[in-house]
Amino acid sequence: MYVERDIKEHFRQVASAYNLVAVVGPRQAGKTTFLKALAKDEDLIYLMFDDPDVLGLFNNDVKRFENQYLKGRPLSVLDEVQYGADAGRKLKYLADSGYKVWLTSSSQSILGKEVLSYLVGRVSIVRLFPFSFAEFLRAKGQKELSPAIVQRFVWEHVQYGGYPKAVLSENAELKRTVLKDLYETMVLKDVAKVFSIDDIRALEVLSRYLAHSIGNIIIYEKVSREMNLSFQTLKKYLDAMETSYLISRVQPFFTNKLKEITKQPKLYFVDSGLRNAIANNFPATAENCGALFENYVFSELLKFGLPIKYWQTKGGAEVDFIVEKNDAVIPVEVKTSSSPGRIERSLRSFISSYKPKLAVIVFYEGTCGDCMVDGCKVVFTDIPGLQAALNGS
Repeated sequence: MYVERDIKEHFRQVASAYNLVAVVGPRQAGKTTFLKALAKDEDLIYLMFDDPDVLGLFNNDVKRFENQYLKGRPLSVLDEVQYGADAGRKLKYLADSGYKVWLTSSSQSILGKEVLSYLVGRVSIVRLFPFSFAEFLRAKGQKELSPAIVQRFVWEHVQYGGYPKAVLSENAELKRTVLKDLYETMVLKDVAKVFSIDDIRALEVLSRYLAHSIGNIIIYEKVSREMNLSFQTLKKYLDAMETSYLISRVQPFFTNKLKEITKQPKLYFVDSGLRNAIANNFPATAENCGALFENYVFSELLKFGLPIKYWQTKGGAEVDFIVEKNDAVIPVEVKTSSSPGRIERSLRSFISSYKPKLAVIVFYEGTCGDCMVDGCKVVFTDIPGLQAALNGS
């Protein structure tokens, strides 16, 4: 079953302007399915860099690779291109030779300077994450919504995340199996293999530790001590997990270094369902799950393609997320339950300090509406209305 993706129109626009388009995102987020659906009427060749013959020709002689696979083809897809040696220089050659090539990668390593420095002006990067809530509803065939329907589907999305195979699986037990298998694949292929990590057990123990630390500020010295890992090893593991789209570190927003925390990031998982599989905990209700719902909202914001930070002062005031959009900042607070007029002191403090025109409070259960605070419109919204709220509509 193919589910229409939110990025389709954007992808078509850039694909008409660039010979190279790279679709990057987590393993099994639907990159291959998406590209094959778009190219269903074209004479497409799909080359997997997991295939040793394909990879060997690419690595050893790009012109022989070109002659074997690309010559005479109007369109080619190179899957998991991060495994290719000297990929930047070779892709530049193919682009300059006039080939139309779509690339996929489940690792941000393809975005490193050793590749992109060759491809400036030649490639457009499109990110594809697991299903957003809008895509999730499409997958479920759900067109009509009520508060009860929204809450039921949102919590299923929180529980099992947006990976297509998990979403489309028929029962809870199969969803959990899919997520656990996916995690093992990501650890072994994307994290351990790409970054040459031999101690898989230490990586798995760290993953479980992080799964119970979502939404917390990472104090590297503390984690290093508690995990019995050197600082260098911890940083290597975290970089590998982030590059492989397992976790994401959110940096602080600040303008006043004397009053605001300026160094440590917060940690979230890219997909809440995968986090739950690692923690071996799939909560049935939102009760006492504020951090998990916050992680879920983070993952939705990530899919909107907006820069995300957080705000916290040394005096203890904090706002969950600060979204930067069109040269403006929008504070976003996450609540499992809320209603118009219920605005906490920290958000009021941010509004007083930065004078934003818009603030958003997103809830799991509550009443939509808005109010004004110190010249700022504060919008209260559920998950289906989050993107529209950020657009000021």
